[in-house]
Amino acid sequence: MTSSDGAGRAGDASTRASVPVLEARHLTAGYGEVPVLHDISLRVGTGQIVALLGANGAGKTTLLLALAGRLPLLSGHVAADGHVTTAPLYRRARDGLGLVTDDRSIFRSLTAIDNLRVGRVQVDDALELFPELKPRLGVIAGLLSGGEQQMLTLARALARQPKVLLIDELSLGLAPQIVQRLLARLSEAATRSGTGVLLVEQHIRKALAAADYGYILSRGRITLEGTAMTLRDRMSEIESSYLTGGTS
Repeated sequence: MTSSDGAGRAGDASTRASVPVLEARHLTAGYGEVPVLHDISLRVGTGQIVALLGANGAGKTTLLLALAGRLPLLSGHVAADGHVTTAPLYRRARDGLGLVTDDRSIFRSLTAIDNLRVGRVQVDDALELFPELKPRLGVIAGLLSGGEQQMLTLARALARQPKVLLIDELSLGLAPQIVQRLLARLSEAATRSGTGVLLVEQHIRKALAAADYGYILSRGRITLEGTAMTLRDRMSEIESSYLTGGTS
């Protein structure tokens, strides 16, 4: 199943969402005592791709950091597999959470193959996801193209078969055909391995084509949610009313 199969994925969204691998319950978080996020409730189901959309400054990255355990909560809870957790990121990672940040999450001074080894993944598993990396394994990661770096990042994350993967701006600075390939791999991982994905993405049409469900974040609050199909039908409204600015 490819990322262009959005209608099919959206049709099964309610089934997958019934088994949450990650959930926020009335979450409020920020920096110091200043809240950036207010009363956020969302969930990611087993094998479900959830798009998190919003204008620059809406609080999307802050929300990923709070869900991952890198940012303390001011109130509310995060639950993994139905159990409330306050564990730090490294413990959540051991329990099956993956986090891909917007800086491509690679060790730029190491070769591509060493990046995979540091991530404790089987090289063959990573190459099965992105075989085009094979001739580039000996190249210093910082010298790879932007698309190759993001393939390396995603290969390392998906080869570990996480229960849930949080991704911040997958397509940043990449050509459309590379973005489509990355989204296709995410869709396959969700379908085959049951990985739940929470995807922050600037290209909202591509994100909703790949997703089952979506949340619109505006000024630190969830202002709209629904199946990807429903949100695609309201695209003009979303673009004009919710994606034109943020303050957080």
